[in-house]
Formats: sequence, C-alpha cells, structure tokens
Amino acid sequence: MSTNRSLIRRTAAVVAVATASLVLAACGSGKDDTAGHGGHGAQSPSAPASAPASASAAQGRHNAADTAFAKGMIPHHRQAVEMADLAPSRAGSAEVKQLAEQIKKAQDPEIKTLSGWLTSWGEQVPAEGAADHSGHGSGGAGGGMMTGDEMDQLKKASGKAFDTAFMQLMIKHHDGAVAMARTEKADGAFPEAKAMADAIITSQTAEIDRMKGLLG
Repeated sequence: MSTNRSLIRRTAAVVAVATASLVLAACGSGKDDTAGHGGHGAQSPSAPASAPASASAAQGRHNAADTAFAKGMIPHHRQAVEMADLAPSRAGSAEVKQLAEQIKKAQDPEIKTLSGWLTSWGEQVPAEGAADHSGHGSGGAGGGMMTGDEMDQLKKASGKAFDTAFMQLMIKHHDGAVAMARTEKADGAFPEAKAMADAIITSQTAEIDRMKGLLG
C-alpha cells in the first residue's frame, strides 16, 4: 500500500515539473517574439519622440507649391487690404464701402494664417511692403497686383471715380488671386493651404461677379 502511494506521489511530482517547464518555455518564447516585434517597431521611420508632433506633421505635409502660394498670397492680400482701407473715406457708394470691408475682414486673418504656416515651415515671411507695388505680370506669383502708379491714382480719386477705379482694379486683383489659388489646388500638398485656396476661389469669384454687376 505504501509502495503504491509512493509511486503516485512520484508520478504527480514528475507531471508538475513537466507542466511548469512547458509554461516557462511558452512564456520565454512569448517574450522573445514581443522583443523582436518591439525592436522593429522602435526603429520604424516615425518622428523622434522629442520632436513636437505638430511641427513634424507640418514639415512632412507641405511642398514647394504650398510655400510659393503662401509667399505670393501674403503681399497680394496686403495690397487688397491697403486698397480696401481707402474706401471708407473715398468711396461714394455704400455698396463699395461694404465690399471693401468684406474684403478686409476675409483677407486680414488669411495673412496671419499664411504667415504662421511659413514660420512653422522654417520659411521667411515676406517683409511688410515687399512686392506690394511690384506690378508682377499676370502669369507671375503676384498676378493682378497693382503698380505703384495705379495705387497712387486710386488714392487721389474720390466719389464715383474712386468706386469705378476701385472695382476695376480689384477685379483684376481678384483674377490674379483666383489663378494663384487654382495653382495651389492643383500642385499643393498641405491640406489647410488647399482648403484656403478653395475658399479664395469661391469667395473672390463671387465678389468679381458682384463688382461686374455694379459696374454694369
């Protein structure tokens, strides 16, 4: 009887040791696999942990077309705002004054946004006054920009003469901005810049139609 009990105890001990060995082997194998996958994951081409996520995203999502769009549109918008600033004291038509105010309200915030993008991309923001009166050709980055002479004439006009000159010049100015925005939509990569370009096309095309209607 004692012999049987002894055999049973030994058999149970062997089974327990074997089971423990299998469990340990399985755990060890799991750790090795996890370490292997973890090692590959740690070396994946993601942004370094120390780099700010927003900066890394901005750096990776824009291209040369986005930079050109921002650098071209900032002085373009500045000139439109300068033109709009003349309307309260010189325009004869309430509709022209309202239109000028609408243009300024839309483009002032866009200048700030465009400047912020350039700064985050490590690019230089165009200096105040830079290229504002350069009179770029319609095919250039500053398409539709007023020349210095055109701006001087506008500053000297008042009443109905100002209204007519303002709308004629602004139609040309808006045409240039719409062309720039279409180039950004076609060639750009930065989603926010492409969205702004789309908004510019929509709003400025509507303003062109409105000014043409007022001009008759």
